[in-house]
Amino acid sequence: MGSHKIKAVIPAAGLGTRFLPATKAMPKEMLPVVDKPAIQYVVEEAADAGIDDILVIIGRNKNAISNHFDSVPELEVKLMEKGDDGRLASVVKSSDLADIHFVRQGEPKGLGHAVLRARTHVGDSSFAVLLGDDLIDERDPLLTEMIAEHERSGAAVIALMEVDPASIHMYGAAAVEAIEGSENVRVTGLVEKPAQEDAPSNLAIIGRYVLPASVFEILERTEPGKGGEIQLTDALQEMAADPDGPGVVGVIFRGRRYDTGDRVDYIKAIVQLASDRDDLGPELRPWLKEFAERL
Repeated sequence: MGSHKIKAVIPAAGLGTRFLPATKAMPKEMLPVVDKPAIQYVVEEAADAGIDDILVIIGRNKNAISNHFDSVPELEVKLMEKGDDGRLASVVKSSDLADIHFVRQGEPKGLGHAVLRARTHVGDSSFAVLLGDDLIDERDPLLTEMIAEHERSGAAVIALMEVDPASIHMYGAAAVEAIEGSENVRVTGLVEKPAQEDAPSNLAIIGRYVLPASVFEILERTEPGKGGEIQLTDALQEMAADPDGPGVVGVIFRGRRYDTGDRVDYIKAIVQLASDRDDLGPELRPWLKEFAERL
């Protein structure tokens, strides 16, 4: 498969201000989506793509995340004694997913800065960056396709999704051109949160990247951009514009994505995921229909 060389980086150092007071003492990546913390979905996605080495960039309240992925022998023994195999399996799974490491971001200076904190751990190998605000349905492959594209072309690979042009201003948008014989697209430029009339396309950047180690050198010299933060987008823009570099390729994702970035989307994500589950859906779906009738 070849992807064992690829490490994953999950930035989890944001302040989560939209979810206060829930995030006062707990990182938003630990907010439960149905019955698993959001970050576990992301770790499982990386593990499913064959990545076994994951670096989580943490901020304050870091212990909740590292505790979650540590084994908890006393809890495991209790569940074993009770014969609760289902819950035991779910507890063990979170500590057996991958080799998980942690590094502190220090002060939150943007995604580019968070990625730069991974440099020592990642070294010279390519790596994936997975943002926890976007959960990708486990039935819809994305990361494996991105890794395959990166191994084929050596390009920086980003995930794109078609959105309603009226909402493109909420995303980074990609200017793209076709690649002959491929469903993927060459990214020629990136525009952060453009007005609808200025948007180069309705292809929005979602939070998945597979990057060559050369991105670190670019980030090192990237000046702070929007909000005084070092932006990963600015580094990707530079890679897209470099005629001699490996360039940037977009993989267009047409599957199911659940947004957990703000409160309403987070609630929608929980409802969608729970409705789809065999253990919860049969009870929840009829109730949802009745509830919707009453609205």
